[in-house]
Amino acid sequence: MHRLFKGGGQRRLRFCNRLGSPTFSRSTVFLSLPLSKFPKSTSVATAMMMAIAMKRAAATAARAISTANSGSILTRHLHASSGKKKIVGVFYKAHEYAEMNPNFVGCAENALGIRNWLESQGHEYIVTDDKEGPDCELEKHIPDLHVLITTPFHPAYVTAERIKKAKNLQLLLTAGIGSDHVDLKAAAAAGLTVAEVTGSNTVSVAEDELMRILILVRNFLPGHHQVISGDWNVAGIAHRAYDLEGKTVGTVGCGRIGRLLLQRLKPFGCNLLYHDRIQMDSELENQIGATFEEDLDKMLPKCDIIVINTPLTEKTKGMFDKERIGKLKKGVLIVNNARGAIMDTQAVVDGCNSGHIGGYSGDVWYPQPAPKDHPWRYMPNQAMTPHISGTTIDAQLRYAAGVKDMLENYFKGEEFPPQHYIVKEGELASQYR
Repeated sequence: MHRLFKGGGQRRLRFCNRLGSPTFSRSTVFLSLPLSKFPKSTSVATAMMMAIAMKRAAATAARAISTANSGSILTRHLHASSGKKKIVGVFYKAHEYAEMNPNFVGCAENALGIRNWLESQGHEYIVTDDKEGPDCELEKHIPDLHVLITTPFHPAYVTAERIKKAKNLQLLLTAGIGSDHVDLKAAAAAGLTVAEVTGSNTVSVAEDELMRILILVRNFLPGHHQVISGDWNVAGIAHRAYDLEGKTVGTVGCGRIGRLLLQRLKPFGCNLLYHDRIQMDSELENQIGATFEEDLDKMLPKCDIIVINTPLTEKTKGMFDKERIGKLKKGVLIVNNARGAIMDTQAVVDGCNSGHIGGYSGDVWYPQPAPKDHPWRYMPNQAMTPHISGTTIDAQLRYAAGVKDMLENYFKGEEFPPQHYIVKEGELASQYR
């Protein structure tokens, strides 16, 4: 298969070859060449013929690699065998709320709505919320499970030790977005597949971020607390309530959620900035009205409001430490629905106590669930909640459907949508490298 496509600002010739071998099950080898690399007199047809010859050479090389590795296959074959599979799901308990909405599928009681479907096909489906400690329910099933499904909202931490114990494990699925609860390097080294339902709750999280920005800017929570406590003190709210219009908002990370947030902020008349490893194309940038900032530390001091939209990786863990927070604008507002561990916990507390951080809001903590003595619960000017932004009923229906689709593909021995893979054949997705 070959086709022309635009990439890197130039026309390129792209071709691929599918392989079917014991090691590379339904793998695809892709090559792409700029047409400028061919002589100027070369027609597209001739270039295609030259490309086909190179494709055959690439296929031969890939088969050679496959043969060389056949004696020591690293990957645990995702579709190695048919028959009964043991699938374990780890979700939060809903208790009395489980029956209040038939679409509340993301809880342990309703188990993504796939129990009857799985069991009708002869598979075993174990669901629990008990995930911590050597004697927890999850630990009992680690040695013989084939698939583990968990969520960012009640994550089962899949450590290297657990992966080593899980001799039959082939597939780790995240019902939602964000797979940092998995030791991704250990999963890659073990040849596991890790996938998530990309895009399933991007709208949910972006809307929640916009809500949190407005809550902080307008100093909403003190007024709400006054109503509950029977008070009435307008000055106690108004002395630090502002309009969003004219403020500079910067997002750290601008993937699907970051772009949706910027699009929703545009009508408010903000100055929009973003930092990301990849700059969006100029047409989209102009439509949104956002400015790319290549240097994060130059962008941050410009911002009245900072929103964290980057995944948790080795590079981003603790990136907002005391030193970096100290360089932010005094009174800055911070919204973090990404991951709690991106922030230095105590540095955030100190910033809120001193007033250097004017307000902090988010739904992510480390660890999760947050212990009762977590200091973010008690710091001033916070608008924290449990991890709820991406688990609206609409999001639950989307990620439940996405999990079912991937399980169907798994049982049939078919590939997942490429954007869902976090670890595949020993390789991590680019955002986690």
